[in-house]
Amino acid sequence: MISVVIPTLNEARRLPALLADLGREREPAEIVVVDGGSEDDSVGIAAAAGATVHRTVAGRGRQLRAGAEVAGGEVLLFLHADSGFPAGGLTQIAEALRADPGLVGGNFRIVFDGDDAFSRWLTGFYAWFRRHGLYYGDSGIFVRRKIYEELGGIKPMALMEDYEFGRRLERAGPTCCLDGPLIGSSRRFAGRQPAAIVAGWLWLHALYFLGVPSERLAAIYRSTRR
Repeated sequence: MISVVIPTLNEARRLPALLADLGREREPAEIVVVDGGSEDDSVGIAAAAGATVHRTVAGRGRQLRAGAEVAGGEVLLFLHADSGFPAGGLTQIAEALRADPGLVGGNFRIVFDGDDAFSRWLTGFYAWFRRHGLYYGDSGIFVRRKIYEELGGIKPMALMEDYEFGRRLERAGPTCCLDGPLIGSSRRFAGRQPAAIVAGWLWLHALYFLGVPSERLAAIYRSTRR
């Protein structure tokens, strides 16, 4: 069984669509929503949809780790609450893992939903990035539980927890990028200059590789989005 772990923080507007997508899947799955203190109805929406709801302190790394700890599936899939999940996506995961017992995990091809040049560029950039074995959590990372535990799980970092885990996953064995596509949200880019966004990413990655603490990186990231 696949356990789908979804961290939430005030996602009442977007969570229903993702839960509806998952509800149409034929592959058996457990849905675990890990809420970080929402002030809207995210928890109620998740519970009404039949998801297992777990509460923890806010922070995507901490929420993902907490969700994995309470999930019961042999495969873990981590999704952002504002994702659009592809029809048959769980079947794609199950079939890929059954076909190749040596496969440790992977992610999905991602297409961003914004109707603008930057979103289209970003879709192409993510494809190029993935060809180099690099990806983020918004592309729907999945992993065999055995491998996840051997790797020590997702670290409870304030930022870059997905990138960091993906790098460890790539070193653990072969992965795959499923066609999907998973639809990624462009909302965090709205009203911002593309050049500033790219410069911010480069700066954050440089600081990450220099060993700057994730809490400091998160503060910088929040400041660039305001």
